[in-house]
Order: sequence, then structure tokens, then C-alpha cells
Amino acid sequence: MDSNAIYKVILDQREELHFVVNEEFVHRNEIKQISLNDKLAQVVIGVRRSGKSTLCHMALRNAGITYGYINFDDDRLANLMVEDLNIVLESIYRVYGNDIKYVFFDEIQNVDGWHLFINRLLRQGLHIVITGSNARLLSSELATHLTGRYHEIRLYPFSFKDYCASKGIGTDIPTTKNVAVLKNTLDEYLIEGGFPELSTLSDRHGYVGSLIDAIITKDIMPRFHIRNANSLKTLANHLINNAGQIINMTDLAETLKIGSDKTIRNYIDYLAQAFLIVPLTKFSYKSSERLRNNKAYIVDTGMLTYRHNILSSENLGWRLENIVFLELQRRNIPLNRDIFYYRQNARLKEVDFVVAERGYVIELIQVSYDISHPKTLTRELDALIDTSQKTGCKNLTLIACSESRTEKVSDTEINIISAVEWLLSKS
Repeated sequence: MDSNAIYKVILDQREELHFVVNEEFVHRNEIKQISLNDKLAQVVIGVRRSGKSTLCHMALRNAGITYGYINFDDDRLANLMVEDLNIVLESIYRVYGNDIKYVFFDEIQNVDGWHLFINRLLRQGLHIVITGSNARLLSSELATHLTGRYHEIRLYPFSFKDYCASKGIGTDIPTTKNVAVLKNTLDEYLIEGGFPELSTLSDRHGYVGSLIDAIITKDIMPRFHIRNANSLKTLANHLINNAGQIINMTDLAETLKIGSDKTIRNYIDYLAQAFLIVPLTKFSYKSSERLRNNKAYIVDTGMLTYRHNILSSENLGWRLENIVFLELQRRNIPLNRDIFYYRQNARLKEVDFVVAERGYVIELIQVSYDISHPKTLTRELDALIDTSQKTGCKNLTLIACSESRTEKVSDTEINIISAVEWLLSKS
């Protein structure tokens, strides 16, 4: 590309950035994970429109750092090649000054071979911040080419706490009125989801539809050389409609008429790498068992609501389970803990989530929106007790839309906690 054209793009983006950095945004917990004094590249990954760029701008701004910036997700940079990246750096210095020590590369995976360029900048002592929407491009290629010289931060759409903050709803005052407001806000969050921009738009169906289309056509198809977009979209919609259900590869291949079970497995992997879905593995000490009967949750419940030709219901129980899983991801991935589900066989009630650390089960979590009926409560408690006996874990939690309390079953205590309280807790 022409150097003047690149310079003009960076100059234009700086003007746009002036308005962005002076806005007030929701303070998100993930900002604490960005270590700007570290010599490692700080890599923020996640689904499109989850707020990755804003998070990085806030981290840099709050630290009082002067930094250079370029957003590669710009149509004027569509033909940029790896050999143009030196010109990009020169243009950044022209716009932001020769003395900057920090450079923020937004959606850099759009340039093939970018990792070699970043590696060179790290060797030169520059502090690098990167965002990207494709997990494989960032995770595996960074691991291969930067040999551990990066720190990965995973960002999902708004948590419930973020959502409350975006609405100006206080979460620290336990008055009767505020508790009622928070319960109503949770029901709203289950339907609306947490994409930061979504609640401000009138055409939410159009936004979600274009977002899913961009994930498939821009993040997946070019990277994995897929020609049949309709098959991938059909599978994506099926997984969204059946979020949290066990996936049978062979049945899906036959039902959806998409190649073989190997093709289905590959497609699911691509959708996960682009963060449209988030897989969950069955708990088992046998690796062969963990390879089968996986589940897939959706990255945000707003996608369940605002798709065209939607066929799934507004079952709040499924949605609560989905957002609890995403919250478990937020809290446990930075701690290198693993999340599973437990199901010994088809006859027994499963436990929704198993939290494990270094191979040991440290918590069992069951999720149920409504436990007001005695049979429902008994079923959920019995599942936790049975799995506790099989795993040896005594830290048992039932998350429900009810008052928090403790239940004792067979001399074992189970912590029943309200969904609002659990989602707003710090742990």
C-alpha cells in the first residue's frame, strides 16, 4: 500500500479516537488483567462487539499512557500485506510521536504474517496491546511464534454486573426496592443479553443478524476455506436454538445434511474459535469420555432473542444456565481452573457445572430458575448429593431465583444462593 494512504488512515482513526477516549464507559473487571508494565504482549480476545477495543483504550487511558493506535478492521486497509507493517509503524510514529513506547494494534489478525512483525517489536522493547476476534489466530500462532511472550485476556459481552452499571442501577444497596429492581433487571438481562451496543439500538434483530453473519463470513470462512456458508449458518442457528444441550455429531450430520460427523465436529470447532459458541466438556477421568457428549452454550443470550426466524423459546431457565456458565468462564479461566458438566449415565440427573483445579473437583454447581415446587427442589438437591458422593466434593451450590439459604441433606450442607446475589458476588 501507498505510505501516504496508510498515514491518512491512521490520522483519521486518531480523530475518531479523540471522541472515544473522552466518553465514559462501564468499568469492567477484565481491565485488571491487562498488565501494561509487563514486557509480554497483552492480547485481548473475544467475540466481535464484546468491547475489546474499549477495554484496551480504557486501560491505557486510566494508566495515563501515551500510545499509538491503528485499527486493521478498516476497509481502506483491506489489501494491507505483512511487508506494509513497517510503513504502518512509521506512520504511527509520524502521527503519535517518535517517543511512544506503547502501540495498540486493533484486530491485527486481518494481516497475514502479523505475528512475525509483533515478535520483532517485542524484541525491540515496545509494549504491545493487541485485540482479535479469532481465537486460533491469536492463541495458537502466538504460542508458536512468540514462544510464551504474551498474556491472554478473554473478554465476553457484559456480565450482569456490567449490565447493571450500564443502566445506572446500583448493586451495593440491599434495600427492598433495590432488590426488586435487580430481580427485574436480571430477567431483562436474560432476554437482552450483554452486547454493549445492543440495548441502545432500535433494530436489534438487524444488529444480531449482521453480527452472526460477520462472524461466519469474515472470521471463519476465509480462515478455514469454507465455501458453503449456508451449511455453517444452519449449524450455528441449530446450536443457538439448542444452547446447553448435548451434541450428537452423527445425528446432526444426518439431520442437517452436512457432510459427515467429522465435518460437524470441524464446523463446531470453527464456531468456538470465533467465540460464537462456548463448548463444555463432560467430566470424566477418562480422556475418551471427555471427547464425546460435549455441550455448546451461546456467547450471549441476546443471540437467542434477536435472530431472524427465531424458533427457540424464551425459557428463562435455559438462559440463566447459559449466563451462569459464562460467568464461571470469566471467573475461573484467569485462575487456570476447568469447567465441566457431570452426567454419569442417561438415567441420572446431571449436575450443570463442575469446577476443577489441577484435577480436583472444588465445587459442584446446579442452576434452576424456579425451585418453589418441592419436587423441583428435591430433584436439584439430590443430583448435587449424588454427584458429591461420587466426586468427593462437599462444596455444593444451587443457584436459583429465590432467597439465599442453606439446606441440609443427609448431613451434607448445600448453599442455595439467589442468582442476583451470585452474579454480583466478587468471587
